Amino acid sequence: MALCNGESKLEIGSTEQNGSCEGAVVILDAGAQYGKVIDRRVREMFVQSEILPLETPAFAIREQGFRAIIISGGPASVYAEDAPRFDPAIFTIGKPVLGICYGMQMMNKVFGGTVHRKCMREDGVFNIGLDNTCSLFRGLQKEELVLLTHGDSVDKVADGFKVVAQSGNIIAGIANEQKKLYGTQFHPEVDLTENGIEMLHNFLFEIAGCSGNFTVQNRQQACIDEITEKVQKSKVLVLLSGGVDSTVCTALLNKALNPDQVIAVHIDNGFMRKRESQNVEEALTKLGIKLHVVNAAHTFYNGTTTLPISDEDRTPRKRISKTLNMTTNPEEKRKIIGDTFVANEVIGELNLKPEEVLLAQGTLRPDLIESASHLASGKAEVIKTHHNDTELIRKLRDEGKVIEPLKDFHKDEVRALGRELGLPEEIVSRHPFPGPGLAIRVICADEPYICKDFAETNNILKIISDFSASIKKPHTLLQRVKSCISDEEEEKLMQITSLYSLNAFLLPIKTVGVQGDCRSYSYVCGVTSKESPHWESLMFLSRLIPRMCHNINRVVYVFGSHVKEPPTDITPTFLTTGVLSTLRQADFVAHSIFRESGYSSKISQMPIILTPLHFDRDSLQKQPSCRRSVVIRTFITSDFMTGIPATPGNHIPEEVVLKMVNEIKKIPGISRVMYDLTSKPPGTTEWE
Repeated sequence: MALCNGESKLEIGSTEQNGSCEGAVVILDAGAQYGKVIDRRVREMFVQSEILPLETPAFAIREQGFRAIIISGGPASVYAEDAPRFDPAIFTIGKPVLGICYGMQMMNKVFGGTVHRKCMREDGVFNIGLDNTCSLFRGLQKEELVLLTHGDSVDKVADGFKVVAQSGNIIAGIANEQKKLYGTQFHPEVDLTENGIEMLHNFLFEIAGCSGNFTVQNRQQACIDEITEKVQKSKVLVLLSGGVDSTVCTALLNKALNPDQVIAVHIDNGFMRKRESQNVEEALTKLGIKLHVVNAAHTFYNGTTTLPISDEDRTPRKRISKTLNMTTNPEEKRKIIGDTFVANEVIGELNLKPEEVLLAQGTLRPDLIESASHLASGKAEVIKTHHNDTELIRKLRDEGKVIEPLKDFHKDEVRALGRELGLPEEIVSRHPFPGPGLAIRVICADEPYICKDFAETNNILKIISDFSASIKKPHTLLQRVKSCISDEEEEKLMQITSLYSLNAFLLPIKTVGVQGDCRSYSYVCGVTSKESPHWESLMFLSRLIPRMCHNINRVVYVFGSHVKEPPTDITPTFLTTGVLSTLRQADFVAHSIFRESGYSSKISQMPIILTPLHFDRDSLQKQPSCRRSVVIRTFITSDFMTGIPATPGNHIPEEVVLKMVNEIKKIPGISRVMYDLTSKPPGTTEWE
């Protein structure tokens, strides 16, 4: 076996005998955020699938009887020295292959094509043109909405392949029909690709000839069997936030074990919403769950953990972090909270013997993928460390001390399981609230984020937001903007900037995003308008801006009067009681209005974020930055791997949003209110 990018020995386990996967599809994992989603989509069409490492040799795939191969996306570049290794013979063993994103680029390179990093990147939902005579796209329209998230693109198409999809000037699909080899730069497996299921159906049944007679075993019973086998006579400590994940996990434990084996604990970490702990206790008591409530706010505020000496240091040396209430780095905040969650004090207070207690968590598949857990993918990049997948949790997991019956589930599947278990709809349909709570909804900072690219990026944003005037004044940056957009997009941008007086600018803060299967920690772009917001135009700009400015992963609309002088400094912000009280009240006001409107069920989640930004200060008087601004982040999704913001006037009434804005502005210490326009990708659901 010849492996590209070096040699590697891969052992095939004895449990996988020849022919054991007859008729199944193998998914080769290149480190995608959506690898498990591909697996899920295939199984939903009653086709057996197995996820194997990308370097799995071709002879093993052939001998095990797999009918077809799907190669996932991934964060690497095919031309990088450390690109993942693979066996190029996978393309020549006579099996149909579908390469997705990185998988398409890999396929193109093997057959002599080239891949290059373009001056633009695509992160979000875009209209692409399809050749619907291609077997993969048969029955579809000539234009389709798809999710693209990449910086590298196919430049020269390999011999024997033809272009079957295009996003403007970028190649979005290639095919060699004779060899049954297909590549898509976009992701057909995610919900944001509107007809992705039909594309996968075409590949599985029309191209690969799969039979569709595979049935998934009862997943509820599989969870119960896993619990009883692992726990036996031990006790289980389950940490309950009151959200759907931990509640379903507890319901499974109660069904699988004796009542005295399950110890349900709700920890008030000081970062809960207004009246949250009280509401959780009342709701779970009604379900018959005996709940121990622990007030640990002081412990968390002053919590610390051990961290690497630096990001570059690869030695085992560690340092003690700052206390949580003085920490600004979002990853460090998450790690401190995660490690504090499993403190032995709780076990001690309940008079339990640590060696006889297992920890149960409602960890889901997206949590593990974003944390780059080896349970989800061998090559995925860390997007953010989830509190239920810290280094300490991983150590306990390796010791066999952690039970996670929902680790293969996505959010919508957990909701379905909750209904099966008889949980009430108000619990099952509840908007998710992260374990770290409001701690990751405060953008902490002690200095503004202004790098050397700040001024140039602001100049590009001025050209974009005033494109109709800028195009009359030749500029090198103007040519860069024009090279990143199609003729149709240029025409639309001309129209928008002719009709509306817009201003786009960088904000001196950064947030977490996911771009090209990689974590980004980048600028936020603010957009303001002299006119009332035209939401369709703003959503168009929010998709366009990160394509041209790779150092931006989030775009917000700033309510209020036209911003002439954006803030260039920040209000020093930490997790103090005053800061948390301000956010708690803003969150309470926004969600109360939203519930009363009856539209709460129309979206999946609505984080309210507090940022250290003070607008509208008189620069001549040198007024210090002392106020903060709030962001409303609406999010619509089914699996939380991808999603879109709710468009006011479409998904939710604009008057409901404006009522939230007006009421939040009444809270003391609030400067402005903003609305997050960003899809996932390039932004994550939460800002940290």
